[in-house]
Amino acid sequence: MKQLPIVIGSLNIGFLQTLKLFFVTLIGSFPLGLIIAFGSMSRFAPVKYISKLFVWIIRGTPLMLQMMIIYYFPGLVLHNNIWGSGEMGRFLAASVSFIINYSCYFSEIYRGGIQSIPIGQEEAGLVLGMTKSQIFFKVTLLQMIKRIVPPISNEIITLVKDTSLARIIALQEIIWAGQSFLKGSHGISGAIWPLFFTMIYYLVFSGILTVLLGKLEKKLNYFR
Repeated sequence: MKQLPIVIGSLNIGFLQTLKLFFVTLIGSFPLGLIIAFGSMSRFAPVKYISKLFVWIIRGTPLMLQMMIIYYFPGLVLHNNIWGSGEMGRFLAASVSFIINYSCYFSEIYRGGIQSIPIGQEEAGLVLGMTKSQIFFKVTLLQMIKRIVPPISNEIITLVKDTSLARIIALQEIIWAGQSFLKGSHGISGAIWPLFFTMIYYLVFSGILTVLLGKLEKKLNYFR
């Protein structure tokens, strides 16, 4: 099939964009989620309620809508296109949208993990003369990681598939690349079979992540 190399080449380019968005989202949302979690648990009421309100809004609205607002609002309403033009601008807007969205989901997982640790352990640490930061990093954090790995793993697998939503702002990820052959790309039109090839990319990538995350969970079994 003469069209196959053309399709695979285009899908590979789209998949690289998908991978970039995936890893940028994780790199940004993991630490930001922890910061938001601390805000949600803060004893300072304004910080606590603002954090909870922010999480409620982000978790209660579709990621696709958030992406459209973040990408189009500065240019159409503020008349200041902060993202710039072209693929780089769309990628930057999509990255910010994904990081904000997933950091809110991760923050709730972090908060649940931290609050699941018995308060007696913190009290015991204080009695032993440990500071609160020492207790968090040497006692709470390690146990929290073990408890949050399963729900975090589910969110990571979901992220793999959610990257396809970026095509709503014309980011040329793998689904965009596959769909382009329906409309007429590289001299190919009306071809639906490239979309089935995109499933293989997602299945293989999700499978690799599932295996790796499963091994990580087993390595953390020493906390049992």
